[in-house]
Amino acid sequence: MPNTASSLLQPAEPADSAADVTALAREMAELIVEALNLELAASQIDPDAPLYGEGLGLDSIDILEIALVVSKRYGVQLRADGEDNEKIFRSLRRLAGYIAAHRTK
Repeated sequence: MPNTASSLLQPAEPADSAADVTALAREMAELIVEALNLELAASQIDPDAPLYGEGLGLDSIDILEIALVVSKRYGVQLRADGEDNEKIFRSLRRLAGYIAAHRTK
């Protein structure tokens, strides 16, 4: 089977995207800890645990603070009344995926 440049690049793209989201999730964990003055290490935040309510235990004010940090840092506008907020803020990984797809900075 011949190895062309395009066939070599195609399998790497999803892995690169997943790696980008994972790296962004780690960066977001650090931003969340700093922005909310949480008394835990960023590495203690499970990227798949819920952010809101159970899991990390954030409330609506915390979510608004995160939205502000995300806007300033990544240029992603998150509205308080956004209909997709429940999906976006479901977990750190979901938030990072959304930011990776919509960032302007």
